[in-house]
Amino acid sequence: MYIKSLKAAACAALMSVSLYSAPANAADVTLSWTFVNPMDSHFGAAARAFKEHVEAESDGHIKVEIFPAGALGGEREILEGLQFGSIDIGHTSTTVAGNFIPELLVFDVPFLFRDAAHARAVLDGPIGSEILAAAQGYGITGLGFGENGLRHLTNSRHPVRTPDDLSGLTIRTMENEIHIKAFATLGARPVPLAWPELYAALQQGVVDGQENPIANILTANFYEVQPYMTLTGHVYAPSLVAMNTSSWARLSDEDKAIVQGGVVKAIAVQRAAVETYEAEGIAQLRERGIEIEEIDRDEFAAKLAPAYETFSERFGADVLDAIRDYK
Repeated sequence: MYIKSLKAAACAALMSVSLYSAPANAADVTLSWTFVNPMDSHFGAAARAFKEHVEAESDGHIKVEIFPAGALGGEREILEGLQFGSIDIGHTSTTVAGNFIPELLVFDVPFLFRDAAHARAVLDGPIGSEILAAAQGYGITGLGFGENGLRHLTNSRHPVRTPDDLSGLTIRTMENEIHIKAFATLGARPVPLAWPELYAALQQGVVDGQENPIANILTANFYEVQPYMTLTGHVYAPSLVAMNTSSWARLSDEDKAIVQGGVVKAIAVQRAAVETYEAEGIAQLRERGIEIEEIDRDEFAAKLAPAYETFSERFGADVLDAIRDYK
């Protein structure tokens, strides 16, 4: 099995106190859907697509309440809510979700994917299905992989063209051990911060820079406080659509099919939105005065050699090779 070496002990059964409502007479069902990004983002587009599909296909039997922009907490709080049942459906980065579902962390290994097409093939294929199924062991039901896009670096100090240019820069990373290890190996000072704290930290100079997909950089207005950007594309960032396991179990088979169909629609819409951001975003950032650099990927990967040894020990060289070689 692709992730045999990644399996961890399943967590204990968790209580459910979610917004899900399904009386014994199978009356209307209400599901909460939440994420940390603003409503006018690719996450918001996915949420709207899910709501429209599910409510239309169920003739209003299933209602969806959307909570954007961290209304129910940051991604860590969303995942905790999924486990304990205070949230029905969460749409988060796999990077933070990996703290709850360790199998997901393999996607954060730098320069693992050739491009977005390669990453989507892995996520939509047997490797992705097996890793998605691992969520079940942690009180969460994985419904699908969406997309954030390729992660790039921005900073307020100076252009970054080589690994040496990262030396001494304080870079906000996600709360993810793989990202922290990678940036420390490159010579930066990684500082994990939750998403809701990031803009203020950049604005106040608490950190020098951050790394995110173009879609997030644009919709969060990071260009206002980060004049330098480097197209590192160091990590492909999937997103995870997941549901509280008890909420999922209480759905009828018919309702499950409708919800799963809504997730498929949401993922397609989100990926299309990311493609638009990727295609148009660089020009938009240049128009806003951002200085944009490119890198030699092989040079950065070579500097990461010590970290790759650690990643191979952690995930298994066979697992990393299976992902790298997948077609």
